[in-house]
Amino acid sequence: MQKEEISSWFQQLQDNICRQIEATDGKARFEEDLWTRDAGGGGRTRIIQKGNILEKGGVLFSAVHGETPANILRALHLEEAEFYATGVSIVMHPQSPMVPIIHMNVRYFEMSNGIKWFGGGIDLTPHYVEEADARFFHKKLKQACDTHHPSYYADFKQWADDYFYIKHRQETRGIGGIFFDRLSATDDFSIEQRFRFVQSVGETFAPVYTYLMQKNAALSYGEPEKEWQMVRRGRYVEFNLVYDKGTKFGLDTEGRTESILMSLPPQAQWHYNYQVQPGSREEKTMSLLKKGIDWV
Repeated sequence: MQKEEISSWFQQLQDNICRQIEATDGKARFEEDLWTRDAGGGGRTRIIQKGNILEKGGVLFSAVHGETPANILRALHLEEAEFYATGVSIVMHPQSPMVPIIHMNVRYFEMSNGIKWFGGGIDLTPHYVEEADARFFHKKLKQACDTHHPSYYADFKQWADDYFYIKHRQETRGIGGIFFDRLSATDDFSIEQRFRFVQSVGETFAPVYTYLMQKNAALSYGEPEKEWQMVRRGRYVEFNLVYDKGTKFGLDTEGRTESILMSLPPQAQWHYNYQVQPGSREEKTMSLLKKGIDWV
């Protein structure tokens, strides 16, 4: 299995997801921005905006290579060598506060000294946590994981709970999902098996999110719900700028800034000392933004 084969599959995944998202939104179309990286490689940034359901979303493919920056070598405890990284990153910000934000990243990294691994994950950030939707989402992720190994879902769900956590707020970003990193070949798994798992995760995205789009887009809401959406978007921004590894990796490798910051919503708000009202839907959502909830 060569890196070109992996990169080609990621491009096909981008194509398939864009087609399904467009069909479900019913109005907006992705605009493509091709870019190159001076130090090596490039990508295809596709942005959808002002749709029937989606206010802003991005489906990004990249394949970059070159000399590994010294800060990444130090952070990952790697010896000096050239790197190649390819993958697809997705974030969707809906118009309606009743439709959840979703994120997915699937990626491959290798070095000229033989090191290679897969990473990624998929997580859901509802503005209002609907328990039936949370169970549906986690059930689909568990099905994708169970096809490849019985321990994957539990292990990667815990990893997601720990990763998608806003420490300074002491709350999770949303209802979690799965997260995994540096999945390499071992005595139990070949690199080809790792790739097949990553493919299953990637193929789970479109049917899951298009279902949630269709189910929730027509639900009614007013100004209080929109204000809450802006507050929750603010939390999303805080996580991505402070903790997100993908954002840091992109900036550290001198990636394309516009593409890296695509994950940020078009609008967000920060109210000083914001407090939810007792007994409100907002309070219920806050009570469910914690680690360790068993959704399946």
